[in-house]
Amino acid sequence: MALATAQIAPLLVPGLREVKGRYAMIPAQWSQIFSKGKSLLQTEKTVHARMLGLPSLKNQGQSVQFDNNAGTRFTYNHVHQVIGLGYSITEEAIDDNLYKQQFDPSNLELAESFLQFKEILAANVFNNGAVYNPAVGGDGLSLFNTGHLVDGNTVANTPLVQMGLNEASLDMGTNMVRRFRNYANLLISAQVERLLVPVELRRVADRLYNTDRRPGTADNDKNAVKEGGDLGKGYIVNDFLTSPYAWFLLTNKPGFICLQRKEFDISMQVDFTTNNLMVKATERYYIGYDDWRAGWGSYPTN
Repeated sequence: MALATAQIAPLLVPGLREVKGRYAMIPAQWSQIFSKGKSLLQTEKTVHARMLGLPSLKNQGQSVQFDNNAGTRFTYNHVHQVIGLGYSITEEAIDDNLYKQQFDPSNLELAESFLQFKEILAANVFNNGAVYNPAVGGDGLSLFNTGHLVDGNTVANTPLVQMGLNEASLDMGTNMVRRFRNYANLLISAQVERLLVPVELRRVADRLYNTDRRPGTADNDKNAVKEGGDLGKGYIVNDFLTSPYAWFLLTNKPGFICLQRKEFDISMQVDFTTNNLMVKATERYYIGYDDWRAGWGSYPTN
């Protein structure tokens, strides 16, 4: 049913001092985590491949060892989603509205709704990161898992026992990232660049990163978190993370992506039979990940 005069009754009479309802929105946060690209296809895929492993010592008179195990390993799927929202408003509600500047029927902040929905979808990559999503595929495991498969080994990007954010757990997480490996089980140059926390952990993150000396102790040691080479880009507070305890590390390996298939588009028209103004907007994109090495996460419950 279209928005009618009954729903905007106070706007139909003189004497109204102000109409409130528009507020400044939270600045974009997803773009601090996800790299944005264009897409021209219905579905995109990222294929992971194994390269060569370690060589071996060659004894005199013996042949060189051959490694013929290179090749593709896992495929990550990126299926675009269509996002849509619309509304309609009667001709009478438009004509009789005395406060069009404060309540513009052709602009009820559709764009802002879409921006916040993208923030929610982006944050859900982390909110649901401990649950396997078969639509993504990949190595058949959740984004954050203790058993990511490489040849002859498994690699973890989450602790075996989930831990709250403190100096010791942060140190453990950065060390685990330094142990990330490729599919041939060779160490790679993985390093933590940023800490990602919910609103509830922003003070903890601030103390860990910005304290000049070792946080939470009477020791006069330097703050190794700040000066040890990790967290070179500081920390990010994300308002759309749902757990007040879960926290994440973002590495120098790309993997969190947003592929834009169709940009935000808004259109409007008048219905021929009713004269109702109809406004709608759509957008199409994929937001997710294509490499677990891009992050490390912990999901404590308190």
